[in-house]
Amino acid sequence: MGFRGLLPRNRRQGRARTAMVLVGCLAALATVPSAANATPGSGVSATVLAQGVSQGTLKLKAKGRTDVVVRTITLAPGGYTGWHTHAGQLLAVVKSGTLTRTLDDCSVEVSPAGTAFIEPSGKNHRHIGRNLGSEPVVLYVTYLLPAGSPLSDDADAPPCAGKSGK
Repeated sequence: MGFRGLLPRNRRQGRARTAMVLVGCLAALATVPSAANATPGSGVSATVLAQGVSQGTLKLKAKGRTDVVVRTITLAPGGYTGWHTHAGQLLAVVKSGTLTRTLDDCSVEVSPAGTAFIEPSGKNHRHIGRNLGSEPVVLYVTYLLPAGSPLSDDADAPPCAGKSGK
């Protein structure tokens, strides 16, 4: 038969032979145990601090060296953060209570316990957080800030916020 007999007669036969080899390789791989299953952990424990569900898609971005800071923030009943901005994005989860945020355009977002949200970065995203309820608001917040940036920067209230700025 010789070497020539091993070559496919046309492209269709060549594709069929390639497909059979590929299926055979995949079947062989499926029978090999995963390395992750072979090495169980030991001496590790974890605690869920907060869990929340976003109301839409969450998109986080960071460029260059980034400070990652995780904080617990508590707002007493009647408490508020003051108008401020952030140099980077924040991912927040409301552990308890209800946080009411007024945004730069004076729209209001209410986030009850069990919700998660992103605070965007930049001077065009000033906001204030308030606890209008009767129990403390507890937040777990992860900051993604350009290295060396403060956690927040004070900002003036927008014109639509009125004279008190609250």
